[in-house]
Amino acid sequence: MENNRIKKAPAKRGASNFLIQGTILAVAGIIVRIIGMFYRIPLASILGDEGNGYYSSAFSIYSILLIVSSYSLPTAVSKMVATRLARKEYINSVRVLKVSLFYGTVVGGLGAAILWFGADVFANDFLKMPYTSYALKTLAPTIWIIAYLGVFRGYFQGLGTMMPTAISQVFEQIVNAVISIYAAAKLFEAGLKSNALYGSTEYSYAFGAAGGTIGTGVGALAALLFLGFIMFSYRPVVKKQARRDRTRSLETYQELSGLLVMTVFPIVLSSVAYNISIVVDNSIYGNGMAVLGMGASEIASNWGVYSGKYRLLFNIPVAIANSLASALIPSLSQAVAERNKSQILRKISMVIRFSMIISIPATVGLTVLAAPICNLMFHRSDNTALINMMVYGSVAVVFFSLSTVTNAVLQGINHMRTPLKNAIISLVLHVGILWVMLFVFKMGIYAVLYSNILFALTMCLFNGIAIGRILNYRQEVIKTFLLPTLASALMGGAAYGTYALIHFVLKSNLLGVLAAIAVACVVYGVLLLKLRCVDEKELLGLPGGGKMVNIARKFHLL
Repeated sequence: MENNRIKKAPAKRGASNFLIQGTILAVAGIIVRIIGMFYRIPLASILGDEGNGYYSSAFSIYSILLIVSSYSLPTAVSKMVATRLARKEYINSVRVLKVSLFYGTVVGGLGAAILWFGADVFANDFLKMPYTSYALKTLAPTIWIIAYLGVFRGYFQGLGTMMPTAISQVFEQIVNAVISIYAAAKLFEAGLKSNALYGSTEYSYAFGAAGGTIGTGVGALAALLFLGFIMFSYRPVVKKQARRDRTRSLETYQELSGLLVMTVFPIVLSSVAYNISIVVDNSIYGNGMAVLGMGASEIASNWGVYSGKYRLLFNIPVAIANSLASALIPSLSQAVAERNKSQILRKISMVIRFSMIISIPATVGLTVLAAPICNLMFHRSDNTALINMMVYGSVAVVFFSLSTVTNAVLQGINHMRTPLKNAIISLVLHVGILWVMLFVFKMGIYAVLYSNILFALTMCLFNGIAIGRILNYRQEVIKTFLLPTLASALMGGAAYGTYALIHFVLKSNLLGVLAAIAVACVVYGVLLLKLRCVDEKELLGLPGGGKMVNIARKFHLL
């Protein structure tokens, strides 16, 4: 960012609009994660830990290829569109959309081809799980679909509305859930026949995992059709805006293509470095445990517990940080285009504080209720290892949430190379720590758990230092970290006590968990208001804030 050109200006309009849009996306993200969590329960039951290992391993490879090809498109497109809208260049913003669709066609097709034709290489040589190839091949077409989906989502986010993205995400996940369970069950049965025919035990798990991944593609296609319809309906608005266009210089498609590549490239590299740790972990753990004498089936089962269950649970609250980050990037880009430094600093402070207000209690809740939640979600399994992972690893929620939003801050202020550099340094440290924990201390799957926490922690530290240096910014500490931690500690005690009482009286794990969560929400909300961690103005800036303020006043909390 050209920091010397940004003027200090009073915050005039929409200072908290990105929080409203982020909240909309966060609510959708929570719904998506909840649907994902609940459909993964029967899916995990169908696949077993071994099949779940194949399923999760296939997704780790798919995720990296998705990041390289098209994952960065929503961020890049929203950033470019928001910048042009801030200058009233409506025609150029539409040209960004057209260029992005062409780009998505090329990179999405390449990503799909690499995954399809390279499935056997990834499965045999990289993961040491040959039967993963079936799930990898069924995921290949999804990469192409997601490319177009990302362009449309980025365009609407650049317009300042998260509603199309939010609705499409929920719709996508519903279709995904239904198709995944149905296809996994049918293909698992087909795999049992192949087991009998070929004298194996693996085809049922491999085919079932492939069935689970089919739902991902069908869900993405359904969301793409939905957004295509919304885009078609939006054409009259685009034409009306074109008549009010203030474009001084019409950008050529060649110029926009070059700018898109230059915008996407550092985001891609940063995202790859940030997200590749799960693939690296999968490979190092699989190869390392094979060298140490563990069989492929046990490796897949352990990885299934870690990646398919532990990460599923802790990613639910992290999704809120992802949503806030998605809303922040176009909002910051507009503030930068308007050279409004006070607005930039205010938005950074708000997004970091709200992410901590959510992630800190989530960490405490997952820790104190680890056993009840794990046993409720995966009641057909022996959850001893999973419970231990949640107790020792739930702090990852805080660090991954904070690293996510600080990445978004740096990208939004045009310092996109900085999170890339920080991610590479953190990844190198992470691999070194993982290797020592795995081969020297023989910590097994817990080596992966702890090294990932340290990876996210170093990302937070490096990003925080960079933001402070670039913007001369210092994060407020008391209302951002200390008071939410105090309120969360008290909330955790109330939640655990409620669960213990309900479970002792009614002998019901479900009722105990639901009652504990309800009490935790009330206690934490009251403490936030009584400790003055959130004020009335901030509440009013959220969707439904007026009702929350009225309730708070009624109970003399404000």
